[in-house]
Amino acid sequence: MPDRFPETTLRTERLILRPFGGADIEDVQRGCADEATQRWIPLTTPYTLADAGSWCTTRAHALRESGDGIHFAVVDAGTDRLLANVGLRHTDWETSTTEIGYWVSPWARGRGHAAEAVRIVAGWVLGEQRFERLELKAADGNAASQRVAVKAGFQREGLLRNAGVTHTGRVDLVLFARVRQDLGGS
Repeated sequence: MPDRFPETTLRTERLILRPFGGADIEDVQRGCADEATQRWIPLTTPYTLADAGSWCTTRAHALRESGDGIHFAVVDAGTDRLLANVGLRHTDWETSTTEIGYWVSPWARGRGHAAEAVRIVAGWVLGEQRFERLELKAADGNAASQRVAVKAGFQREGLLRNAGVTHTGRVDLVLFARVRQDLGGS
């Protein structure tokens, strides 16, 4: 197995998951500066255009190059407008395990984009990339993120007490996972 994910583009009928680029900067800034995003993800506050520019053109790509994971700009297949970010991180190449995370742009919430994108990334990493385990951690109070996990086929495994950090302090995390056998026929 390689020590980093290949640069990849994934597709569904309505979504394209592709590398971030300069055209995504304004939407990333708006999405990451959003109050609901900031509530659950400890991003820089205020989240500026410079922060978004660094993410889209350098940092997201550096994470893939380092072997830590891979991040996808989830965009509308018809307009190329950014809808969400789905990424893998904390990748352990020896044990073939990684963690998936996501945020959804305010203008795209409630339409099933996150669950659809998480499902396709899970299928890719557990199937084509032959990983054994994919974890998803959601803050105990983040009901929307937990719904995405269930809709994307993840099973709740337990509660990680005091394991996460938000801008308001420490939080418990609900642990979900999918394993390769969950794909069926793999």
